[in-house]
Amino acid sequence: MPTGTDQPSSFFLLAPITAVRSVGTRSAARLAKLGIRVVRHLLWHIPSRYEDYSAVVPISEITPGEKQSIQGEVVAIATRFIWPRRMSVTTATVRDDSGAVRATWFNRPYLSDMLTEGTRVSLAGKAVLDKRGLYLSNPSYERTNGTVADMGAEQLCHTGRLVPVYPETEGVTSKFLRYLIQPLLERLEGIPDPLPAAMRREYGLPELSTALQTVHYPAAIADVDAAKARLAFDDILLLQLKALSERRLLNLRRAPTLTLDVAYMKKAVAVLPFTLTHDQRVAAFEILKDMERAFPMNRLLEGDVGSGKTAVALLAAFHVAHAGRQTALLAPTEVLAQQHAATLAPMAKATGIRYALMTGSGTWADGKSVPRARLLRAIANKEIPIVIGTHAILEDRVTMPALALVVVDEQHRFGIAQRAALVQPGRHASATVPHLLSMTATPIPRTLALTVFGDLDISIIREKPAGRLPIVTKVMGTRQRKDTEAFIREHIREGRQAFVICPRIEVPPTDEKDAPAGKPLRQKKLQPLWAEVKAVEEEHRRLSQEVFPDLRVVMLHGRMPARQKERVMREFKQGWHDILVSTSVIEVGVDIPNATVMVIEGADRFGLAQLHQFRGRIGRGSDQSYCFLAASDDSMAKRRLETLVKTDDGFALAEADLKFRGPGEFFGVRQSGMSDIAMTALADPELVKKARLAARTIMKVDPTLKKHPLLRELVDQFGRLVHSE
Repeated sequence: MPTGTDQPSSFFLLAPITAVRSVGTRSAARLAKLGIRVVRHLLWHIPSRYEDYSAVVPISEITPGEKQSIQGEVVAIATRFIWPRRMSVTTATVRDDSGAVRATWFNRPYLSDMLTEGTRVSLAGKAVLDKRGLYLSNPSYERTNGTVADMGAEQLCHTGRLVPVYPETEGVTSKFLRYLIQPLLERLEGIPDPLPAAMRREYGLPELSTALQTVHYPAAIADVDAAKARLAFDDILLLQLKALSERRLLNLRRAPTLTLDVAYMKKAVAVLPFTLTHDQRVAAFEILKDMERAFPMNRLLEGDVGSGKTAVALLAAFHVAHAGRQTALLAPTEVLAQQHAATLAPMAKATGIRYALMTGSGTWADGKSVPRARLLRAIANKEIPIVIGTHAILEDRVTMPALALVVVDEQHRFGIAQRAALVQPGRHASATVPHLLSMTATPIPRTLALTVFGDLDISIIREKPAGRLPIVTKVMGTRQRKDTEAFIREHIREGRQAFVICPRIEVPPTDEKDAPAGKPLRQKKLQPLWAEVKAVEEEHRRLSQEVFPDLRVVMLHGRMPARQKERVMREFKQGWHDILVSTSVIEVGVDIPNATVMVIEGADRFGLAQLHQFRGRIGRGSDQSYCFLAASDDSMAKRRLETLVKTDDGFALAEADLKFRGPGEFFGVRQSGMSDIAMTALADPELVKKARLAARTIMKVDPTLKKHPLLRELVDQFGRLVHSE
């Protein structure tokens, strides 16, 4: 693979995966499903386990039922075709000094030409005993030039050693990944190590080339942990250096300085229809104090479902309006944007503050529909200080010359470029950068928050508003289904509404190795999204035709057009439907106080954090709400779900999920671009602490990384490869 130089370089890590020998357009597309797009992704694609074929036994000592590793010479090989079953069987006889054994492969007729008589081979597979004696069933194979003792196990790839088994996808097997990775490892010996030698010694970390070689092809299992720790340390260090660099650059930019008027804010708080919790007051104070500084605020407002984040954001918007400046509040859907506008309306009326709502379906000023052109002129003339909207307010025609604050609700729902568009200097005819407040209803464990959002200040709201009853949560087995359906009917008769959430669909594997011996695998491809749609359609049909034919049942799924989804949610919110059957696309943050019952089918397929998010769609009013978790009879799954029954603290559940399912539950590994080994390491507080300390030490003496050119290069690369949406 060319890199523009004969010497190993960290530059080649960023080379596209098609630069690797044997990776064409088709293979690149398949590898992309595993998140492998550049060479670095491939080398950091860590084995999930290892097959121990390190002990090569004489053929005479093969044990039936055990996985064996042997080496010998092919003395006979033939392929026969079984036409009625459309399959082939290739049988080879392999001999060493102690005896001979058969090896059998199904549907691999090409082996007759590859492993011809006289070829020396290394085989690894399970020994099976039949009426004709012992044989190896579908063993891994590779040609050799001598014995393992002669050539050394390090030259073997698929047999005769600890063999890595990788996360796979359709068309990408572990054997193919080993075939791609091993030649790259041979080129790493002289690659520069971005970590200074003194730092490696201080933290007891091996060299980068050694860690990569060891994690893919360890001499012993005991060596793997140290190699993984080094690779994880690197990724977390780069993430921290990137965050600290971003914070440093942000502090060099200028933002509007908004002096806190305590008397005015007391009046604004007084018009709220409820009393602020202690956490809300603290979060609001942190935000308002941030905006007194001359550099941009970059704060994440993190709060459990129903904790009142929107009220805090609106208080910040009133503070900005009082200072004569403008606020843009960006919501991911029309339903949420309209909900924010409805929350703001009585407060705006009481204070005399004007506001606008802009969505794809219309524009409003102070609750009244107005022509778009007129509203744009009013905003550009600074007549309207608070603008709420969806992607519509990202358009170039929307000019807010006095923009001082951007609030992004459910920030992970927007791309980085979209969020950046609102906060660029000059974007709204101003030389300053507006303050940025991001909001999320996903509780994030502290270890993850400090690492992934290291460039953000974080405010946390844990308390729930007074008057809300805890949601009664129950794990439901198959025997309780009819009772639950009767319970739903009773609540709907009382004028309430219900959600039914269908599970995430797991598509079965299609790899050849998963087929039963002697039977080719024939399986129709089923895309996950279409499978979820099918599940929702089937559940909607069952409920609307068989269980509740007299009730109004509607469905919602990800394949529906955006406007149709908006319409369904709006109609459900307005009470036009009794039951909403949905996939996981139900909107985070949508407030439907009349919905008091939720059934989550296949609850054991979701993480606790996501189940808690679903549960947060109910319990928004003063009435008692109920959540039923339909799960399999697996005792382990039920024990995990009992955690949700015992607590409604989203932060406690997030910590539990971190232990049960790992950090990928919060930030999709392949979606974020971070290696799975780094994502796993985020659950290790000690390793994160070391990496954070190392990053701060480096930045303290070298804030621009001029003295650490390799680290600077990797930080730049890392910023392009990784995002934390």
